[in-house]
Amino acid sequence: MTKPLTRGIHHLGLAVPDLDTARQFFVDALGWAVVGNDPAYPAAFVSDGHSMLTLWRVTDPAHATAFDRKTNVGLHHLALAVPDEAALTTLFEKLRAWPGVVIECEPGFIRGDAGARHFFCAMPGGIRVEFATPFA
Repeated sequence: MTKPLTRGIHHLGLAVPDLDTARQFFVDALGWAVVGNDPAYPAAFVSDGHSMLTLWRVTDPAHATAFDRKTNVGLHHLALAVPDEAALTTLFEKLRAWPGVVIECEPGFIRGDAGARHFFCAMPGGIRVEFATPFA
């Protein structure tokens, strides 16, 4: 086997219609920290200490085209790890009451009874986010 030339994801960039709302989702709902910003871009950089995201506001939010996971090539969803089932349940309860979040499914097994559990939601602005526990 050849040695990989990369070491994982440095950061992931998400185009959002409302930078403040997206930043609040990650910072206030998920507990992430703002680690930088670029008002001229405009963008905010957020991190949970393990992963970093660039939240970039699209140029013209009123005319932006929403992503359709079934017809567009691109990011299908962002999957974030949570430490255990208790954290998954706590996060689900918090997010289902969060303004602008649309819950796609309640916590359940990823496939059959594979051990790992997850749920999907759309964060404010419509980007799909999955939260998942480790595989048992």
